[in-house]
Amino acid sequence: MLACVYVCVCIGEVIDGCTDLEFQRRGSGRSDTDSTLTFGGNVHLIGSQEEWDEKISQANKEDRLVVVNFSAAWCGPCRVIAPLYTELSLKYPPLLFLSVDVDDLMDLSSSWDIHATPTFFFLKHGQPKDKLVGANKPELQKKVLAFTESIQSSSF
Repeated sequence: MLACVYVCVCIGEVIDGCTDLEFQRRGSGRSDTDSTLTFGGNVHLIGSQEEWDEKISQANKEDRLVVVNFSAAWCGPCRVIAPLYTELSLKYPPLLFLSVDVDDLMDLSSSWDIHATPTFFFLKHGQPKDKLVGANKPELQKKVLAFTESIQSSSF
């Protein structure tokens, strides 16, 4: 079961999204116009399990905190939040920002129990410390800031 979640910022409820039925109608979730999400900045697009393992291992060795965005090209809310995710990657360079397309890496996404997109995980030493489901911009900013501040306080 995979859903695309959009969270209304002002009242905090789900108002729009891609349901299981819509996902099934779209097949793999891709159409000719929805090829990939575009990220820039310091966001690393993960294209394989090996690349995931490499980035997580590198982050562990460098004692870096990791923010992961599990998203899909066909997901409208994922497209809405992508520019903010890129902006945050530039604003907080001590963090490692990763992006995983749930359609390209289904096994990896399943292993993280992804049921809705976008889903953000905040990792330390490869272990989840926090999670955010949905395209809630203020909440994502708040969690990234708190995660960054945890570097100095080591409270995470």
